Amino acid sequence: MKILVTGAAGFIGSHTAERLKKLGHDVIGIDNFSSYYSLELKKLNEKELKSKGVPVLNKDLRDTDLAEALPKDINYIFHFAAQPGISKTSTFEDYFSNNILATKNLIDYAQSLTDLKLFVNIGTSSIYGLEATFPEDVAPKPASHYGVTKLTAEQLVLQKSREKQFKACSLRLYSVIGPRERPEKMYTKLIACAFNDSAFPLFDGSASHLRSFTYVGDIVDGVVSVINNEGKLDGEIINLGTEVEHTTQEGIEAVEAVIGKSIKINHVEARAGDQLRTKANIDKARKLLNYNPKTTLLEGVRYQVNWYKENFM
Repeated sequence: MKILVTGAAGFIGSHTAERLKKLGHDVIGIDNFSSYYSLELKKLNEKELKSKGVPVLNKDLRDTDLAEALPKDINYIFHFAAQPGISKTSTFEDYFSNNILATKNLIDYAQSLTDLKLFVNIGTSSIYGLEATFPEDVAPKPASHYGVTKLTAEQLVLQKSREKQFKACSLRLYSVIGPRERPEKMYTKLIACAFNDSAFPLFDGSASHLRSFTYVGDIVDGVVSVINNEGKLDGEIINLGTEVEHTTQEGIEAVEAVIGKSIKINHVEARAGDQLRTKANIDKARKLLNYNPKTTLLEGVRYQVNWYKENFM
């Protein structure tokens, strides 16, 4: 199969592109290499992909000539590209243009493809709102610009399924951790603070927040399993993550245990829209994709620490 992965130089996108190539597919990546976070990390991911035979096109999904720049014989689209997370440095316009307008532009391109088997939108548990513990048929209540715009992007994609324009599904991912995690995310930041003897900025009240910290390899297992299952996935929304919950404090302690060092903490003002609890309800994923994440928090942290040491020390 010929597969396009958007956001291919990013965290989960790069892992997915690599796995798809390993499975024998012809994979093409696209990424706009935005300055939202470290270009050094994105270039590192790109280098790894190129070494595995996955080219990454430096192109923005919002460009008006997108359709002319991309192949016409794509069979699957995995759409990871987005303005991520909850950040005070990101404006509503950033979320709107990168998550909604870019997705609409990609949809227009997808409609020009003659043998597109499935458009796989990558959603997020933030769509559910402050608590994400629900099955997929619960009405979403996003509490951030990120969640609102990702919900809109999801519905734009699924609209085309309802209109019978092409087959599509959306995967809502839960608190992904592991090698290549973005620098501003919890575990990469914790690991950096431990090794650099600096203080980790802990948002007030967040030590008790509950998360389905899910290892990236387990997430990718679910993502790539959609291939050849488009008949039963068309129009579906599916949660991917672990059912095991850990507090933020337990996450801090896991990093300390793996590295063997206490981490200094600097308490900072709470973030508006930060989720209080995520616990992936994966009954549907088990039924449709035979999905079964197995990596423990401590195992995932160990993999991530080793990656950090290999690349940044």
